[in-house]
Amino acid sequence: MHNFKKLEIWKRSVDLVTEIYLLTQSYPREEIFGLTAQTRRAATSIPLNISEGSAKSSNKDFARFLEMAVGSSFELETALIVACNLEYINFDVLQEKQSKVNELQRMINAFKDSLDK
Repeated sequence: MHNFKKLEIWKRSVDLVTEIYLLTQSYPREEIFGLTAQTRRAATSIPLNISEGSAKSSNKDFARFLEMAVGSSFELETALIVACNLEYINFDVLQEKQSKVNELQRMINAFKDSLDK
């Protein structure tokens, strides 16, 4: 078992959730049950999967939850692209968030790979 609160991937993903919640506050009101909710769920799913997986008794099980976290990060990235296409966010904001998401993806994958050793 791992202490998820000490994992940099968990800390960064929690920070990203906060950023996403603040960002989506400016989305149109009619998106509250649509893109706003979906974007927030995808972002929140990343640290939730990391923390849940950290409680598993084997590294193989933990790695499966890390894969789900990466999948949620791709979902988040897609939701941000859609938001940009709909002009809810501008291209600069999209690029900044994508950069953070991509870095987090690399970090999670590297951590997952270290579990296999």
